[in-house]
Amino acid sequence: MLTGIQSTGTPHLGNLLGAILPAIKMSEAPNLESFLFIADLHSLTQIKDSEVLRKNTYSTAATWLACGLNHQKTIFYKQSDVPQVTELAWYLSCFFPYQRLTLAHSFKDKSDRLQNINTGLFTYPMLMAADILLYDATQIPVGKDQMQHLEMTRDVATRFNNKLGDTFAIPDAIVHKETMLVMGTDGKKMSKSSNNMIDIFLPDNALRKQIMKIQTDSTPVEEPKTPDNCNVFKIYSYLASDSEVKTMRKNYLNGGYGYGQAKQELFELICRSFEKEREQYSYYMNNFAQIDSILKGGAEKAKAVADPMLCKVRGKLALKIN
Repeated sequence: MLTGIQSTGTPHLGNLLGAILPAIKMSEAPNLESFLFIADLHSLTQIKDSEVLRKNTYSTAATWLACGLNHQKTIFYKQSDVPQVTELAWYLSCFFPYQRLTLAHSFKDKSDRLQNINTGLFTYPMLMAADILLYDATQIPVGKDQMQHLEMTRDVATRFNNKLGDTFAIPDAIVHKETMLVMGTDGKKMSKSSNNMIDIFLPDNALRKQIMKIQTDSTPVEEPKTPDNCNVFKIYSYLASDSEVKTMRKNYLNGGYGYGQAKQELFELICRSFEKEREQYSYYMNNFAQIDSILKGGAEKAKAVADPMLCKVRGKLALKIN
């Protein structure tokens, strides 16, 4: 199993519920070799400031570790520490049609502003394919927005296998439907680029301020409200127990319960639910040397798997040097 998170900033609540926590839970399964990584090379398509990239990488690593990743059992590494992935990405690019890449959502959604698109963004799907195929990963947890890229990975692996013989395992998507899409403060998908995120690792005052910005309608406090149409209720329901959800639903329907009260309950729930994670995150962000040591050890394990695969690919291409 393999999955990665871009280091474009501190992972938000949507990243935790939609990717990080499900991946960590999945990695705990017996007899499953798991590769969880920080996609810092992918982040270069957006961020060019080296200091920002450095801080983001530490923040992303601290989040994984704070959320319970077992780096003894799991191969946890930084993408850029395994340069074999960029070499494989080049080989795969030579087997994949240009026209197919123009259809990738990561490119197509911005194709009306070509002057703002770098080549890295255009070839992003091939680097993602290399991330997966380099380790013979067969189980790939993905969100709905990454399904197309995984199909491209399957396609390029099949093209290579058909041309040069069985080389790559064909990966399958693992979709956690219950956490596939987490809404942000504006009611749209939570994302850093939309600035609608909830960062659970912020200090209490800053976190509460984010939550209080969640958009709601203008229904007066005394009037009944429709919980399923309210973004505060939706986010609350991601984390709360069944009984807590039922209580809040009843409060909405009965009236005399304002959105401000609901937001305060959401804030308190997040603080309770992630108390340990917030403490651990703070610890790791004050101990970069420990993060470096963990990532270095993970990179060595990853390279031990990557080298034989790259050697196999070079051999198929008659590029192997004896």
